[in-house]
Amino acid sequence: MGGRRIIDRLVEVCYEAFGSPPLLVANAPDAASWRPELRLVRDVRPGLGAVGGLLTAVIEAPAPVVVVAWDMPFVTAPLLRALADGLDGADACLPGSDGPRGMEPLCAAYGPACAPAIEAAVAGGDRRAIGFHDRIRVGILSGGTLAAFGDPAVLFFNVNTPADGAEAEALWRIHGSSR
Repeated sequence: MGGRRIIDRLVEVCYEAFGSPPLLVANAPDAASWRPELRLVRDVRPGLGAVGGLLTAVIEAPAPVVVVAWDMPFVTAPLLRALADGLDGADACLPGSDGPRGMEPLCAAYGPACAPAIEAAVAGGDRRAIGFHDRIRVGILSGGTLAAFGDPAVLFFNVNTPADGAEAEALWRIHGSSR
């Protein structure tokens, strides 16, 4: 996008937000070659999908952790800092959205209480990325607070197909990096 890989842009956004490199949670065989300077960890409980990645991030990163899916090219550093700040008084802080879940669990901040909550949800058969929320205190960034960081439809756009990639490129030409 814009001549750069999405992962490269997100690494820069994480550095800008927190001054340190992100942890890369990935299971792809070639993941170590994506950004060799990053610490790569594989899912601590393979086969759980997105919630397995969340669990791994909460366990492996110094808690609390801000999680960003590697297919969200328009996430910004100010948004990531706001999510981290949203953990005051909450175990997790998520941006609200018009998406199917009403929030974006793969662009959110999670505290240490989330690990046992995720484990309990998974043990009960719930593998949804929000399946553990009834066991923790959840804060939501919504409305004007979220709009201050940009258009949520752009901020949380994710690239899963070649058609999404083409759409992201078009959005990039209109909105730029959103930074």
